[in-house]
Amino acid sequence: MLKPLLPLLLIAALGACNKKNDKPEGETKADPMVVTASAPLLAQVKIETSHTAPVSDTIRVAGRIDFDEQRLARIGSSVNGRVTDLYAQLGQSVNKGEVLARLHSSELSTAQLAYLKSKSQMELNRRNVERAQALFATDVISDAELQRRSNEFEIASAETRAARDQLRVLGLPQSSIDQLGKSGAIDSIAPVVSSIKGVVVERRVAAGQVVQPADSLFVIAELSRVWAIAQVPEQQVSQVKEGQAVQIEIPALANDKLVGKLIFVGQTVNPETRTVLVRTELDNKDGRLKPAMLATMLIESVPVERLVVPHSAVVREDDTDHVFIALPDNQFRLIRVKLGPAHNGHRVVLEGLKAGEKIVVEGAFHLNNERNREAD
Repeated sequence: MLKPLLPLLLIAALGACNKKNDKPEGETKADPMVVTASAPLLAQVKIETSHTAPVSDTIRVAGRIDFDEQRLARIGSSVNGRVTDLYAQLGQSVNKGEVLARLHSSELSTAQLAYLKSKSQMELNRRNVERAQALFATDVISDAELQRRSNEFEIASAETRAARDQLRVLGLPQSSIDQLGKSGAIDSIAPVVSSIKGVVVERRVAAGQVVQPADSLFVIAELSRVWAIAQVPEQQVSQVKEGQAVQIEIPALANDKLVGKLIFVGQTVNPETRTVLVRTELDNKDGRLKPAMLATMLIESVPVERLVVPHSAVVREDDTDHVFIALPDNQFRLIRVKLGPAHNGHRVVLEGLKAGEKIVVEGAFHLNNERNREAD
């Protein structure tokens, strides 16, 4: 009785196994990078079309703080002489017209003596002309004699003017020249006077030193404004223009960022360093900035249209950047992208995305959580 039942039981068992192993026709494995958003999740998602925007790269170059050369004066003596007195010290603040040093000059004495002689001769010739005019009026002398004496006076006058001009060249003010003409007292002491108000940043003279007009004895700088200068590599100089905004970081001031604008971009390339000089001007009324301080200049380059995505669209997964693109039927695909530096709340897209694609700009974090949940 059992033998006829065995084949039937075996057939039934095999049929059951086949039903378990069979898969529905058309069923495929789900894509782990695609997620379907439910209605509540979809309400948290915002979709926008990827687009381009003007982006400025930041050029970072090493530089330093320097003197404003328009507020810098190199002070020297206007005559040859020997230094007798020194008044200005390194780091001292001085006013315009303040005497920095005095020196003895035989050249100045000689020029004063020449002026007194020419002035005396001019006065003598002037009186001769006056007498000659009186004699000519009474027919005592001829017209030719009057003309000769007048010419001698004109020559003496010209020599006097030339001697007076030479004293001005040697640094003697007009008031001193007038006093010399009245008193006739020669003074061989010549002052060295500051031409601007500022700080003595260099002193290149010592007492007893013989100096000449070509020597720079003092350097005076007005430090209420200073320059920040840097050298831009020639490969990047096309991205730099006058008027561009720059930031300057000063390590000595805890990397405080100062803001300025480029006021100068060099027109030549340094053949040794292959760089171009750029310069900006900074306010320094508080005196914090010292010439020769190291600085880093951050220059915003000329804007260029680049494909960008907002920070909120970026999903960080497996140490790489991704964004979600929208698909039909409320589905979204996570794609890998290569992004550049941040700029005004956006990231520059280097690879993986094209302009015009629909991307998720809000709710990407929640979409990725749902995707990971479905994948588990």
